[in-house]
Order: sequence, then structure tokens, then C-alpha cells
Amino acid sequence: MTDAISPQAPEMSTGPGSKVRVWDPLVRVFHWGLVAAFATAWLTADELQPVHELAGYTVAALVAFRLVWGLVGSRYARFAQFLKGPGETLAYLGDMTRGRERRYLGHNPAGAAMVVALLITLSGTAFTGWLMEDEARLAMLPSMPAIVAPAWADDEGDDDERQYGARGEVEGPLKEVHETLANLMLLLAALHVGGVALASFRHHENLAGAMVTGDKRGPGPGDIA
Repeated sequence: MTDAISPQAPEMSTGPGSKVRVWDPLVRVFHWGLVAAFATAWLTADELQPVHELAGYTVAALVAFRLVWGLVGSRYARFAQFLKGPGETLAYLGDMTRGRERRYLGHNPAGAAMVVALLITLSGTAFTGWLMEDEARLAMLPSMPAIVAPAWADDEGDDDERQYGARGEVEGPLKEVHETLANLMLLLAALHVGGVALASFRHHENLAGAMVTGDKRGPGPGDIA
């Protein structure tokens, strides 16, 4: 993307106090819906399992929507518009450390990398949680049942105990992965909030508010639209 506004870009006014629509309604609903769903899932873990599972399914549905919308959605929602290569992302981070990063109307390269990290981590968290919901789904992990089953094949005992033991052998490490990914999400969310606060301060605009209204200050000299 060059610094100039592309011919396909929406018309933008660059006068003092001008506003331009950046985030479409579906992106905003996705963003705040994901915040609410993940917070609900985190707060209800091990306490209100039905609510936790429903929140997890909501997270998975929102992530799936965002992947589709990143391909066919509005201009600033598309991955092709904001995803950058490693070199450009590292260069932007270097500029941040020196306090001279340029303002992007959409996601900046660091924000774009965070979007990818969040979507991957959320996908892994939702998938591991889904696997643990139903014993039959654990068969999707072919190596684990193959190792566990022989250990119980010749033992005498209650069928329920065998089932619990085999499932427990599989769920143990899987649950650890699930919880590790959830904790990683908290770390990424904290970094994301910190990045938003820093960019808001540096560029004198309320980025959280922009994700509510959809509007941002129009591009000025040196900004990348």
C-alpha cells in the first residue's frame, strides 16, 4: 500500500475535524461481541459449565465470521488491506520504540500482527475446549486413544472406571493446552489494550471510541490511508 489513497478508497475529507468511516458495523459488533464472549468464558470456567460452553461456541462463531469477513468485507476489514510482511512489521515496531511511527487509518502493522495472533489463539482455545466437551471427539486425537486403550484392555473393573481413566489420560494434557491458550489470550489482550492506549496517545485520537462509532479522524499529511 502506498501512502497515497488508492482510487478504490472511499472519499475522505482532510479538513480540520473531518471524520471518515473506517470500521463497518459488522467489524464493531464482532469486536465487542468477542470481548464479551471471551470475558464470559473466562469468568465461568469451572463454575458454570453450560454458560462457559455457550460462550466458547460464540467465540468460535465470531472467529469464523471474522475469517470470512477478512476476505469479503469492507475495505479496512480485509486482511489484504492491513496484513504486512515481517520486515515491514519489524520496521514499524522499531519506529515505535523511537516514537516516530506513522499513523495508519486502518490497522497498523503491529495491530495487524496482533489480530493474527488473537485469531490463532482463540481458534486453538475454542477447538481444544470443543474436543473436551464430548468423549467421542477425543478420537480426533488418534495417538492418545491408541496408547491409553491397551492399558485398560485386560484389566478387570467397572466399565465406567475404565472410561473415566482413559478419558482422563487424554484430557489431562489437552486441558493444560486449553488453559495455557486461555492464559495466553489474557496476555495478548493486555498487550492489545496497551498498544491501543499508546497509539491513541501518540496520534491524539480515541481508538477505542472509534471502534464504537466506526469513525476516525481523516488522514493528514504523512498518514497512511
